[in-house]
Amino acid sequence: MPSRSAGRRRCSPPGGCSRRWRRAGWWSRVADSQAGRLRPGLRAYGLIASMWIRSTMTYRVSFVMTTLGNFLATGLDFVGVLLMFSQVDRLGGYTLPEVAFLYGTSATAFGLADLLMGSMDRLGRRVRDGTLDTLLVRPVPVLAQIAADRFALRRLGRITQGLLVLGYALAVLDIAWTPLKVLMLPLMILSGAAIFSAVFVAGAAFQFWAQDASEVQNSFTYGGTTLLQYPPSLFAKDLVRGVTFILPLAFVNWLPALYVLGRDYPLDLPVWLSFTPPLVAVACCALAGVAWRAGLRSYRSTGS
Repeated sequence: MPSRSAGRRRCSPPGGCSRRWRRAGWWSRVADSQAGRLRPGLRAYGLIASMWIRSTMTYRVSFVMTTLGNFLATGLDFVGVLLMFSQVDRLGGYTLPEVAFLYGTSATAFGLADLLMGSMDRLGRRVRDGTLDTLLVRPVPVLAQIAADRFALRRLGRITQGLLVLGYALAVLDIAWTPLKVLMLPLMILSGAAIFSAVFVAGAAFQFWAQDASEVQNSFTYGGTTLLQYPPSLFAKDLVRGVTFILPLAFVNWLPALYVLGRDYPLDLPVWLSFTPPLVAVACCALAGVAWRAGLRSYRSTGS
């Protein structure tokens, strides 16, 4: 049977391996390495989350009541929008269905991120009381343990409320649908959820140093979704630039949603940027991962 090296020589041009083969081999090794890192974390996350789900479903009446309460509490935000439109016909030049579309996409994307990563804001408390040490000694990625800790299925109420508002907007709006616009809807929601998840992780990483900065994190997560529920034309251009180029929350729904609605972005950016939320989401997740590893390395146990 021919050796691997012999087969490699036959595939290569005379004089050694081709540059293309070496490049493909490098990317393959990187992909395998990243997949190898992700699999244990995802498996651990699933096991911990399922444990909390089984615990929650033990008390089904309590689960229904807390989910309904979450649905009603988050629904008050849209009630505020309705009250505003009871006094005006347009808000920043946008009609009620258009604002409902922005609201629904932002609330749904954030609801998914809050369901999956909403427990990250407890990290500062664990750092202060020393309970983080117990997570470090377990053979499970710390990020997976913290993200899945106390997995709150009641947060489905926020997602349901966002989807209902989005459904109302889609039923009322007169949009000239194209295949790209149809594809944009799930792409926008999933990419937005990934961007918000990255903000959750980056905010948690900051708590390794600040220890008591959960409210700072909430200002970018809960505050960010509230900002995105309203048209960008309502805000100063400096703020719009900040959430576009510094903390790219505008890629959650503003840029892609305005493309679907046929509206111009206040900063006169090129249209092709509306299709970049997946790339922005990948970049945000990569940067959040770097911040998380840096924060974890800087952590000093309460016993040290």
